[in-house]
Amino acid sequence: MELDNVLLVVFFALLTTSSSTAKVAPPVSPILDVSSLNRSSFPPGFIFGASSASYQYEGAAFEGGKGLSIWDTFTHKYPEKIEDRSNGDVANDQYHHYKEDVGIMKDLNLDAYRLSISWPRILPKGKLSGGINQQGIDHYNSLFNELLSKGIKPFVTLFHWDLPQALEDEYGGFLSPHIVNDYQDYVDVCFKAFGDKVKHWITFNQPYTYSQGGYATGVKAPGRCSKWLNRNCTGGDSGTEPYVVAHHELLAHAAAVQLYKTKYQASQKGSIGITLVSHWFMPFSNSPLDITAAERSLDFMYGWFMEPLTRGDYPESMKSIVGSRLPKFSKEQSKQLIHSYDFIGLNYYTTNYASNAPKLLSAKPNYATDSHVNFATERNGVPIGPRAASTWLYVYPKGIRELLIHTKKKYNNPLIYITENGIDEYNDPTLSLEEALLDTFRVDFYYRHLFYLQHAIKDGANVKGYFAWSLLDNFEWSAGYTVRFGLNYVDYKNGQKRYNKLSAKWFKSFLKRYY
Repeated sequence: MELDNVLLVVFFALLTTSSSTAKVAPPVSPILDVSSLNRSSFPPGFIFGASSASYQYEGAAFEGGKGLSIWDTFTHKYPEKIEDRSNGDVANDQYHHYKEDVGIMKDLNLDAYRLSISWPRILPKGKLSGGINQQGIDHYNSLFNELLSKGIKPFVTLFHWDLPQALEDEYGGFLSPHIVNDYQDYVDVCFKAFGDKVKHWITFNQPYTYSQGGYATGVKAPGRCSKWLNRNCTGGDSGTEPYVVAHHELLAHAAAVQLYKTKYQASQKGSIGITLVSHWFMPFSNSPLDITAAERSLDFMYGWFMEPLTRGDYPESMKSIVGSRLPKFSKEQSKQLIHSYDFIGLNYYTTNYASNAPKLLSAKPNYATDSHVNFATERNGVPIGPRAASTWLYVYPKGIRELLIHTKKKYNNPLIYITENGIDEYNDPTLSLEEALLDTFRVDFYYRHLFYLQHAIKDGANVKGYFAWSLLDNFEWSAGYTVRFGLNYVDYKNGQKRYNKLSAKWFKSFLKRYY
């Protein structure tokens, strides 16, 4: 039987299988036509790819002249903060397997690959004064050459959370305004070294997650939060530090964009943007207070960054609640921030219910309670959607359309790439390889999200590309290797061997060109 027909049979089976037995969402709508959705359903030139991140993929943590990152330190110094006490020392070992992985991308008919550059692999000491690591430059040039030779466009994230440890030690990393100049120096090296090959630059991945996870809850490097909130914190203040860090991320982003546009863009003819993450939020009830709470939830996760990027200041709701703990932009900084992007990368995974919580009490101010919102993933005992392996990820495909239409209406319809969208499963060692590769739920997840993405585009959302998270199973931050997000299975116990899951085969068929 041809692959297309096999996948069609599998997908019809999915639509008639209960979610309790197959871990998939129930049918979204009777108008879903399995045979009609494929590459040609999207506008000409629409880019399809898969995403990754340096610390989650590369390995070779102490090879090739690379310096220490805060994730190297975090996983080794605080292994108890990683669910399986693992680390990214080896990860997928893409540093050594990149040619094989590019071959996988080519076989899947991908147009692009989103990856990140490891700052300490370029500047081991974090600063220009500490020297440029030529081995790092050579490695990424080889990777970009391999991608381009196979017709795959590199989309490059300049910062995906692996800050050089040297800068964390010297002045606290993103807690200090000094980071802006050092980040600008770092990206200048990258633009100069790789700009002839890279035409899509992303300054930061999910600045929300870096500030919230690293400085509010402490579950991500550098692991700071208020001691009274979590005794396992490395020190910090959850009421102020997340806002300070996010402020410096925005200023560093603006500085990098200005540098690229004034020094490189005309000759290199590339584009530059930033990747943000947001859930969609639905009011828990029809109460006007809950409707406002859902809007406020978006402000505290998405507007926190989109408002400065579009009008040069933080959302009014944040300024009202957070007050003096929220840093202020100077007039010059605001001017530099406004429209400091050619595109917005948007990562969407899930949706939450939001209800008003004006009396949400905390011993001291902290980011987690500042929004005055209670979040829920079920209502009247009914989940908002099927739960994935990660406790925070409930499948709600319609949310991707809602978020895009919200962005279109509120933020002047920017050019958008969906830079991450995906679902995980448990890493179950009792499964046979054959069973582990049969990820029918992931096929269902991608089909439904692409269905709603297509409808958002028809409704006017300016979306030009979609990247699945992720190409391969990988080190999933605080979850370690306990979950798998990949289109392709990685056998960590047997030489990092890669195997196509059903979802990879489905994508290959979905992306097949018929001309």
